[in-house]
Amino acid sequence: MKVVMKRRTLGQTDLEVSELCLGTNQFGTGVATGVAEEILDAFVSLGGNFLDTAHAYGDWVPSGPRSASERALGRWLSKRDRSGLVVATKGCEFDYRAGDFALRVTPLHLDQDLGESLDCLGLDRIDLYWLHRDDPSQPVEAIVDALIEQQRAGRIRHFGCSNWSVARIEAAQRHASSRGHAGFAACQPMWGLAVPDRTAMQRFAPGGYYEDGYGALHQAGMAMIPYSGQSRGFFSKLAARGGSGLGDDVAALYLSDANRRKLPVIERIAARHEASINDVVLAYLLSQPLPTLPIIGASRPEQVAQSVRACSLRLDGRELEALRAD
Repeated sequence: MKVVMKRRTLGQTDLEVSELCLGTNQFGTGVATGVAEEILDAFVSLGGNFLDTAHAYGDWVPSGPRSASERALGRWLSKRDRSGLVVATKGCEFDYRAGDFALRVTPLHLDQDLGESLDCLGLDRIDLYWLHRDDPSQPVEAIVDALIEQQRAGRIRHFGCSNWSVARIEAAQRHASSRGHAGFAACQPMWGLAVPDRTAMQRFAPGGYYEDGYGALHQAGMAMIPYSGQSRGFFSKLAARGGSGLGDDVAALYLSDANRRKLPVIERIAARHEASINDVVLAYLLSQPLPTLPIIGASRPEQVAQSVRACSLRLDGRELEALRAD
């Protein structure tokens, strides 16, 4: 049975987006442009309209073009009707080509990165603009003011944050409120059914984990667009290979007794619903009581349909509680 995604309102914005967001971080590098376009076509054919990229995606590949993901997405956008699509990109990330990992979170960096993103994507305006990173040494007021000015200039519709701490987000929201502005419309934390090792996160996925305080922001109306929602395929790989061949990053992040204990629970729920392990992993986020729009990845077009299938599965409160338990 073909499953087509429904649309949801993104937090307190006017954006109507698909239940799943397609991440494109390997497009133009690990995923060739032609295959990337097939994946994008497959996503749209299943009701998808929410696309996520970043100005720095691909820059860690020295032989590739700068902003390879944005450029690949921009080429695809140039060939089709843009109406109805919601494009999100990020700025103010490290300059991976420089290799110094210097923080770049200032109004000047914002203006530069945003301008280059618009050129790469071939757009006049970004629907949702993320700050890719934070620099806690910088006053939060200046960067929020700069985002508001970019919005008023018509270059972005709404803005959000990724890899920001709860405390800094709260400070940003207080300042935005003092200006009569809603502030960040969305947050992109790490969140999935497999609980990560917090030390390993700083090596492989630096940023905030949803369960470490982001729920209060969610309750207050901030949309949550979690990355690593499929836990990098950890549970499917664990079921198939028993923990061998996971890859250093996946093993460091997720290979724990607590996560091993979750696998039999997932398998029982999957059997009950005649679903796959991946279906249950994604449905865990899709079934949260507060609206949650996970980012999915794909390296082949057929993987899109496999992920979208989870949109037909809703877990009840007892199942969610069983999955949360250690």
